Amino acid sequence: MPQDSLAYALKQASTLVAGVLEGGNLTDGYEAMLSANPSWPDATRGAVRDLTWSTLRDFGRGDAVLRHYLHKPLPSYLHALLLVALYRLEQRPAQSHTLVDQAVEAAAAEVPALKGVINGVLRNVLRETMKLEGWRDADIEARHACPQWWVERVRRDHPADWEAILQAGNLHPPMSLRVNTRRTSTADVLAALEGAGINARRLENDAILLAQPVPVHRLPGFAEGLVSVQDAGAQWAAQWLDARNGERVLDACAAPGGKSAHMLERADIDLIALELDPSRAARVRANLDRLGLDAHIKVADCRRLSTWWDGKPFDRILADVPCSASGVVRRHPDIKWLRRNEDIPRFAAQQAEILDALWQTLAPGGTMLYVTCSVFDEENRRQIDAFLARHPDAETHAIDASAARSLPPTADHDGFYYARLRKLR
Repeated sequence: MPQDSLAYALKQASTLVAGVLEGGNLTDGYEAMLSANPSWPDATRGAVRDLTWSTLRDFGRGDAVLRHYLHKPLPSYLHALLLVALYRLEQRPAQSHTLVDQAVEAAAAEVPALKGVINGVLRNVLRETMKLEGWRDADIEARHACPQWWVERVRRDHPADWEAILQAGNLHPPMSLRVNTRRTSTADVLAALEGAGINARRLENDAILLAQPVPVHRLPGFAEGLVSVQDAGAQWAAQWLDARNGERVLDACAAPGGKSAHMLERADIDLIALELDPSRAARVRANLDRLGLDAHIKVADCRRLSTWWDGKPFDRILADVPCSASGVVRRHPDIKWLRRNEDIPRFAAQQAEILDALWQTLAPGGTMLYVTCSVFDEENRRQIDAFLARHPDAETHAIDASAARSLPPTADHDGFYYARLRKLR
């Protein structure tokens, strides 16, 4: 099967989607596939990634259709292949007959005895296209491409704009750049991008938003450490923590290191970057090395103070805590279908433990910035309200005249929540 064929891209994308259907992590699966196929050209990588990520963003729509055709379970690969093919059919209906033939070829490569099932289902779909939208409209998970419990949480937590938040979570994610202001300026980077034929604009927080994503090797100054890829919403963290020269600062959950790097680019600070996972801690080091920056990187659970803290208090702490990642699902669409409603209270309990532990290490008068990439209130406002009730020595330190800042996902940035806390004594 030629690597530049649609059948090949369908086969690889279906393998990745099947891994998610079986409970696997999409990013891990994709990176393992790339490692096994180092000779793939950019076109093949792009086709496989687009088919996989887009299929999982639209999983609810595809599954609503398949429930009308599949009367008994199929092997995961074939189920995934039908989902990928349905996405492609919806996007490019004029190529429907080619798609069916290529999907059958992709089925034959893995489960030849059942290739007729793929052919039959897809040809039935083509004959009954008028029915598809009715089936999808009648299914809440298909209408919003999210699990029902997810839809209900967002609707409860954001009654005024819940539909816009769900819709934004199904878009293709934007690509933004962070400028290393130690070594260049935003104006110079914009000029370099224009010279390279890359359309971009400056956002309110000096992040640079590209009109279209591009491979990093095309970015002027990336290899030299002049720019980094970082979501525009994430770039508020270093600005709102606002660490100053000479301060002792903790990044408590540092991987992959973008926020650590941003703080170091903005000020001469003594930074400790903590990370629980050794392999992710190595990514922090690699990111800092590319930028010519340095920090004390430690592998430890930030809640277990005796394993890493020397007793010297911090002036500022960034607590970018583990969360549901419900604000970044367009980058990680497998999250929507792997998470369960009961996972959210577990994340909230872990976040509370982290806040209570880190608070002990903050100096009186110091500042902690609490960050999640979640749109769920249980991890955000309710978490901070509970923390303030437990800690009378804490108060919110307003961000732009607001007690906290909720940044729902938009076309410009992912979804985040920020709360800045000051220690009174």
